[in-house]
Amino acid sequence: MINRYGGDVLNKPLKLSILLVTVFLVTLILDACSWVKLTPEGEKVRVLSASEVSSCKKLGKTTTTLKDKVAGMSRKQSKVEKEMQFLARNSAADMGGDTVVPVTEIEAGRQTFEVYKCIYPR
Repeated sequence: MINRYGGDVLNKPLKLSILLVTVFLVTLILDACSWVKLTPEGEKVRVLSASEVSSCKKLGKTTTTLKDKVAGMSRKQSKVEKEMQFLARNSAADMGGDTVVPVTEIEAGRQTFEVYKCIYPR
């Protein structure tokens, strides 16, 4: 049906539906992607709890940041947590560490980890 101005009245809801489905699908595809990769050195770094590092040498802290929202929608919490750990592990390897311990919760795409040397600490 065409309105008196020549516009297609019936297609407005259809166009909106197509737009919403497209945004949803793009968000799903982007959320499925892992943007953070472990370096070969980062693969050797473990994530432990504070109670498991009592005999380790503390080297310092690292704070990781990443986008926790894509197209205004929150990313899956487990994926954000995994990528935060990947970033921390990569950073710990650069610092000479072999273990990280999360010391804060993820908040607004940011998390802090302590870095330790547990294997042959000096």
